[in-house]
Amino acid sequence: MIAVLTGDIINSAGHKTSEWMPLLKNFLQKLGDSPGVWEIYRGDEFQIRVAPSKAMEVAIQIKALIKTIKNLDVRIGIGVGDEDFRGIGVSESNGSAYQRSGRTLSLIKERKINLAIATGDPQLDDTLNLILKLGLDFMDAWSVVSAEIIVMALENPGTSQKEVAQQLQIQQSAVSQRQKRARLDLVKDVLNYYNKTLKNPRP
Repeated sequence: MIAVLTGDIINSAGHKTSEWMPLLKNFLQKLGDSPGVWEIYRGDEFQIRVAPSKAMEVAIQIKALIKTIKNLDVRIGIGVGDEDFRGIGVSESNGSAYQRSGRTLSLIKERKINLAIATGDPQLDDTLNLILKLGLDFMDAWSVVSAEIIVMALENPGTSQKEVAQQLQIQQSAVSQRQKRARLDLVKDVLNYYNKTLKNPRP
């Protein structure tokens, strides 16, 4: 079982590629090598191969990272399933995970939703996608500052508010306010629920 994330940058035409490409590449390089683990193609589209347990966190991290640039966002379809063929690059590989990811991205473009998942379990998909739809209500509205605080929290989960305050050179109370505004608690709840359901799938 693997997970595949297929996505594209929203509003990329209104921005220089140099604004967002280095950020995205730097993050993807931490996941593994290109083109075996990830590829960026056709200018603003990308595909990533990860363990199913990492898929949701990677998707939310990418969303937060891209939203640190004003007026940019990202659309991602996650597919969980098998890999029948592994090519030199991710885009050359195939299997149910790849097919579900691609179909999900096409579907959310039509429905004007920015993040959804397909696992092959309709009941699980309905639950996860409802949670994501509710989560997107605040994630799509992240300001640059809120996105930055989410990036920091997910990259360094053990960092205290005091340490974040020192890094940003602001008061600890301001860090707390930013985390509340970004709904960091709910982001963590979504990730915890996702990991719990993957570890305890329905029979």
